[in-house]
Amino acid sequence: MIWYPYEQMKTMRDPYEIVDAEGVWLYTKEGRMIDSISSWWSVIHGYRHPALTEAIVKQARQFSHVMLGGLTHEPVRRLSDKLAEWLPGDLDYCFFSDSGSVGVEVALKMALQYFINRGERQRTGILSLTHAYHGDTFKTMEAGDDEDYHFILEACGEKKDVIHIPTEIPALEDAFARFHTKLNCLIVEPLLQGAGGMRMYDVSFLKRARQLCDRYGILLIFDEVATGFGRTGNRFVADLVQPDILVLGKALTGGYIGHAVTVANRKVYEGFYSDDPAHALMHGPTFMGNALACSAALKSIELFETEGYMDRIAGITEITRREMEGLSDPRIEEVRILGGCVCVEVKDAKTLQGYQQYAKERGVFSRPFLNYLYAMVPYVILEEELICVLDCMKDWFRR
Repeated sequence: MIWYPYEQMKTMRDPYEIVDAEGVWLYTKEGRMIDSISSWWSVIHGYRHPALTEAIVKQARQFSHVMLGGLTHEPVRRLSDKLAEWLPGDLDYCFFSDSGSVGVEVALKMALQYFINRGERQRTGILSLTHAYHGDTFKTMEAGDDEDYHFILEACGEKKDVIHIPTEIPALEDAFARFHTKLNCLIVEPLLQGAGGMRMYDVSFLKRARQLCDRYGILLIFDEVATGFGRTGNRFVADLVQPDILVLGKALTGGYIGHAVTVANRKVYEGFYSDDPAHALMHGPTFMGNALACSAALKSIELFETEGYMDRIAGITEITRREMEGLSDPRIEEVRILGGCVCVEVKDAKTLQGYQQYAKERGVFSRPFLNYLYAMVPYVILEEELICVLDCMKDWFRR
């Protein structure tokens, strides 16, 4: 029996069974739906893209996977070199894993051990944001601040090493002034907080964070698992403000295979580079650097570069702003748009009850959660397909 995510199995409705997928479309036995959320924000090139399929098939004809413990291979070398070339500054050192949550775990572990290797064992603290979501493994749950997902942590008692602050510069400055001697890192979802409610904030907060991290010698981690590859309208938010550690996942492989990478700058890498075996990063996911995933990622990056994806994303933003302009309803708290994301926050979660089935009947797959109705469409979507998604959202409030 399948145990489904984020569901009470006793009361959940039957999931929609997908028999085929192509472009932005998911096909059931009864019909088809536009995937308005890109399979949890990952399938940026759409489904069954021939170039991605061929890259995976070609690699599979050679070998699908070898461990990176004592072995290496060309796809992982090429992807590491490409990321080092592609990412800003000296974000050159790639540690691969098999999911975004694990990638964030690696980042948090790097930050802690960086200071342990320096003899600063008191720096166990993490500064994070209110409404943060960084994954469902235990350390990422601690760094997160979403009781709807992570309420089981109440069994472990009060968080001792994590401080949460709002995305307000005075709160940021106060936290650094009070806790800087205990902190090893500040971790953020830059500009766009995803599962915490599609909350959007200004880049000035990140710029000030960079200044304070530099002043106090604290590492800055960007969790761009969801925000990377254009979702905020920027290629990476790291292009605007450079972190010490960057985590990528989801769209890294175009959503075709689970994979993630934690990329460190030179300062962090050199904190582990030593004659002392105890200074090594003792972490090693079995499928890190998987050859199929690396091949998919290389092709995905090539498509992103050569097919004008930043222009496509700008077009999605423009159409979304045009189509959503003037949407208002007493039940709506706020409409937010950033890059390839649109969110309608409602005042009462009951307002969205029944929307998923309503959308399906109109040819759209959606998955609203709590008070948030949102779309993060594949970048290959056509204007008329995007308008269909947005009309569905608007018409829900016009019934």
